Amino acid sequence: MPLFKPAYIETFKKGLLSEKIEKAYEILKSCTLCPRTCKVDRLSGEIGICKTGEKAYVSSFNSHFGEEDPLVGTHGSGTIFFTHCNLLCIFCQNYDISHLGHGEQTSNEKLAGMMLHLQKAGCHNINFVTPSHVVPQILSAVQIAVDNGLSVPLVYNTGGYDRVETLKLLEGVFDIYMPDFKFWDPEIAKTLCDAENYPEVARKALIEMHRQVGDLITDESGIARRGLLVRHLVLPHGLAGTRELMRFIANKISSNTYVNIMPQYRPCGRAAEIEELSDYLSQKDYKAALQEAREEGVERLDSRKRRFMFL
Repeated sequence: MPLFKPAYIETFKKGLLSEKIEKAYEILKSCTLCPRTCKVDRLSGEIGICKTGEKAYVSSFNSHFGEEDPLVGTHGSGTIFFTHCNLLCIFCQNYDISHLGHGEQTSNEKLAGMMLHLQKAGCHNINFVTPSHVVPQILSAVQIAVDNGLSVPLVYNTGGYDRVETLKLLEGVFDIYMPDFKFWDPEIAKTLCDAENYPEVARKALIEMHRQVGDLITDESGIARRGLLVRHLVLPHGLAGTRELMRFIANKISSNTYVNIMPQYRPCGRAAEIEELSDYLSQKDYKAALQEAREEGVERLDSRKRRFMFL
């Protein structure tokens, strides 16, 4: 297999990364980066739903071994967890980070340093967690990092609430997209994250991501190099609409899409406000979700054995 070279290296050499950074920062003057379209001037210190102005906030960065096997490999995925979020699900398992804002304001230079540190530690990729509201900062940090030797793939690890217009700025920068595909029913999305348009937005986002990078490709060691990897958290009592989501993936994206159907739901944050979410996920519901995915034609399910307690 030929030596893999991340897409952003060529984009950088052609001078296209600088153009993308300029366009991204222009958006911050009246922010429409994400579907919330708050239209605040983040460069002047105004903040919208994501509570982030000109600089990104980071809660932590480390070699992470809890991700999917194609990302983790032997040395881990180099995760950078951004503080705040543009989606704000009431049951978020990182509620202290996404809702309560635990983290520190970080310069683009420091963000680039984190990336280089993780690469030096042997991580197989740099995994940006909750990146949708800090795209300009990420692009700027990538430019600094690649000029200093960054050479591993970048992972866009998102809740799926992304504008296609913003994703187009990322073409030629990210080799791996890892969106959540959370809900099918707009009313459920309205109740759980005040984003009634989430299902429509996520469908368009996944189509655009797949257009850019295609199905997931791994090397001879099983390490992800390029492509789409979709996550779906199964919710109690079928609230997520798993069957409809899987049908869409199989029919409108690709039946060869790598999908991780996740069983680790537990009541977090404000989940107790919704009666159905106050329950832990049952083994029956999780097995039903796996069966629905197979019946709808999703052929490439994450097969890692996980240790979770079902009730």
